[in-house]
Amino acid sequence: MATVCVFAGSSAGNNAAYTAAAAALGAAIASSGSRLVYGGAEVGLMGAVADAALAGEADVIGVIPESIARLEVAHTRLTDLIVVASMHARKATMAELADVFIALPGGFGTLDETFEALTWTQLGIHKKPVGLLNVDGYYDPLLVFLDKVTERKFVHPQHRAMLLVDDNPVVLVDRLRRSHLPTVSKLADR
Repeated sequence: MATVCVFAGSSAGNNAAYTAAAAALGAAIASSGSRLVYGGAEVGLMGAVADAALAGEADVIGVIPESIARLEVAHTRLTDLIVVASMHARKATMAELADVFIALPGGFGTLDETFEALTWTQLGIHKKPVGLLNVDGYYDPLLVFLDKVTERKFVHPQHRAMLLVDDNPVVLVDRLRRSHLPTVSKLADR
């Protein structure tokens, strides 16, 4: 696992546990010998995971759309900062660079990025595992919903099982490293 892509909020949220988990994840990525690719901001959980990975001497690559970089939120101390034209280019670049994906707590952008990566794995566009760092039960309601989607036959159980979830960053990084993706086709849902 050479490169871990982390999707995270540009906000820190309302629970100090989110920032602590972001820092712990950055440290876990660094101690595993991996590099981090993420959304390139220095604010919120994005900044916390990047700063911790840098403190652990990991290479950190930020990918940020030009429009967001102009808002002066781009992290200036990264190993590399890639400025792209759009959010679509950001997601494509991060996906190309990544070997695995982890989502920290976040909002619409984090969910969008996570589900796109998961969908691309499901469709065989790439073979890269996806995990959620479920800090203080943040993703519990989403997991209940995904179980309901699976129960109602919109997602195959093997595809539902592709999304790895843990509340411990070290354990999640290790589980993603050892994961084996299902071979069932998306068309098996029909």
